[in-house]
Amino acid sequence: MELRQLRSLYVLAESGFSVTEAAVRLHLVQSAVSQHLSRLEQELGTELFLRQGKRLAGLTETGEQVLQYARRILNDTENILAVGRDREEVASGELRIGTTHTQARYVLPPVIRVFREIYPLVNLQIHQGTPQQLVEMADNGSVDFSICTEALGEHPNLTALHCYRWNRSLIAPKGHPVLERRPLALDTLCEYPLITYVFGFTGANHFRTSFARLGLKPRVVLSAADTDVIKTYVREGFGIGIIASLAYSATSDSDLQIRDLSRLFPWEVTRIAYNRDKYLRRYEQRFIELMQHMVADDGVFLPEVPGLRRG
Repeated sequence: MELRQLRSLYVLAESGFSVTEAAVRLHLVQSAVSQHLSRLEQELGTELFLRQGKRLAGLTETGEQVLQYARRILNDTENILAVGRDREEVASGELRIGTTHTQARYVLPPVIRVFREIYPLVNLQIHQGTPQQLVEMADNGSVDFSICTEALGEHPNLTALHCYRWNRSLIAPKGHPVLERRPLALDTLCEYPLITYVFGFTGANHFRTSFARLGLKPRVVLSAADTDVIKTYVREGFGIGIIASLAYSATSDSDLQIRDLSRLFPWEVTRIAYNRDKYLRRYEQRFIELMQHMVADDGVFLPEVPGLRRG
């Protein structure tokens, strides 16, 4: 059994069982990938793939088990290589970050700007997904880190670290009557059509339970995973928006007014997570350090942090 056979199996599964796509990702000809897979089945003495004619359609139960071990072996191999690369004087490599739109758009840019100053030779990739997809990405090693609010702290295979806390704010066009209501309460919000995050994104679970505890049912007329989409439909007059406070920009959102809602909802925690068996290179440790120290516990970017080394 060879690593290249296990790598072909892993990439094939990640490519939706398309041998053509797997070959492109592996920089091999299709016949080489097919040969790797055939020899792996022969060595194990059992079928790994479900077939529809000549086409591979999925994995057998045995194939699923072999894939799990293949992932671990390939991750361990990458860890061994990372140990060696970490001895290089000039840090170079790749950092794959899985995250949601809100994090990618409103939190990560200043952190990445500083990271790039320190490690200009590290290639950065940002992969967006749902919270559940981000858990799976971190677990199977398709990203180095996942960053989001939901789900990361619950998976046994992940190390999840606190980055910062955040809460919500109401946004509405200037002059909207809700902006004059004093004080704002949950039952007040129920009087208006609401636009907020889709269930499973950016604290939506706690948002719903906050109303449910008081026997209230908010009138959510539109849900989205993307904060900018929420702002767009607030501007179109569909309703008032409830967003993460950190996603409001006084510059680009000057046509909208904001009201703090942190009295009404529980504080949320954004975490950064990685597979607990992953070897962290020095530049990966530094990225975690930046995430934990450059964003305050209200989601505000801190441009200068005492004691934070840049070299």
